Amino acid sequence: MLFQVGGQGARPTFFEMTAAQQLPASLRAALTYSIGVLALRRPFLHKVLDYEDEFFALLTLVLETHSLRTTDASFSESLYGLRRRAAKIRTKLADIQSKSSDGVQHSGLERRQRVLSVVFLVVLPYLKSKLHSIYNKEREARLQASLWGPGDERFEDVDYFDEGEASIASRTSTETEATMRTRLAKNIQKVIGACYPWVHATSEGLTFTYQLLYLLDATGFYSVGLHALGIQVCRATGQELMDTSSRISKIRNREREMLRGPPWLKALQGALLKCTYALLDYAQTGLIAAVFIFKMMEWWYQSAEVRMSAPTVYPPPPPPPAPKVAKDGIPLPPDRKICPLCSQKRANPSAVTVSGLVFCYACIHKYVSQYKRCPVTLMPADIDQIRRLFHDV
Repeated sequence: MLFQVGGQGARPTFFEMTAAQQLPASLRAALTYSIGVLALRRPFLHKVLDYEDEFFALLTLVLETHSLRTTDASFSESLYGLRRRAAKIRTKLADIQSKSSDGVQHSGLERRQRVLSVVFLVVLPYLKSKLHSIYNKEREARLQASLWGPGDERFEDVDYFDEGEASIASRTSTETEATMRTRLAKNIQKVIGACYPWVHATSEGLTFTYQLLYLLDATGFYSVGLHALGIQVCRATGQELMDTSSRISKIRNREREMLRGPPWLKALQGALLKCTYALLDYAQTGLIAAVFIFKMMEWWYQSAEVRMSAPTVYPPPPPPPAPKVAKDGIPLPPDRKICPLCSQKRANPSAVTVSGLVFCYACIHKYVSQYKRCPVTLMPADIDQIRRLFHDV
């Protein structure tokens, strides 16, 4: 079996790791959507959307730091009952034979590994997002230049007024510095535009390779970042969950004991700590509820848009009433496949549009050419109103 579908053992399944990895993106989409809806009534919230990357990086920094400090897991991994463990490769044969057969022993995270985990979870995604936005701007600028050509100089850059030698010299130096900064920024954007696709392709390729190897149980590291840090993700046992609760209480008691100052200041600091602890305790549940509400609203509005954009399907119209046979007209035969004119089976069936009746083409063409009417209903007709039928009923 390639992976553990039932979720047994200490090794998480591929689906658990994938869900934990995709949770931050869903959380960011939910927060962005919620802030966008609130910004419709509170315009000042648009400033938060202008600095969306910085806002989300700050939020994840707080959540990931707190989660790694208390549970030895990232925020999303802790939701699935996962823990990060330092993986050390054994070199002695006795250790390999006496303990687990994977050749890896697990221990708690070191301080350095927690700090580097925050870097991989917060700093690198933030830098990747900024590089992606710079690359998109550079690509749009190249596309615009290829369509419209390079932009001309603006009239504001031309000096039409002489305000004295001192002002001209100061303005010239300022413009020179601004020009140098602009050129440097453009050069950096060009370098990013040339290098980012290769860096992005390499990153995605390594991510896909590690995920495929993890799915095939060929490695214990789900990503290249975990491999670089020497960290493996394992399932938390019941004892570890109990130890986590006692660990959190010890950390908070130690922080309360470290409060210094007069009694009123200690009371104020204690109240702030309680509020912070409550916020961190309920942040997990609140953010997951936000993701759930976002997905529900997305499905609701998407289904509503589909219903509104779908073409209206009307029932087929009822068939028209059968044409009435005139008193002096030719009667219709009981068999619908018989031509009323020759009383034989129709050959090259053709219909008269004024009545909808079907005849042989030769019969109806000759009759209409001579009498200018339908032979059954006696309604006026012309040769142009004869239509050839390619499927005779």
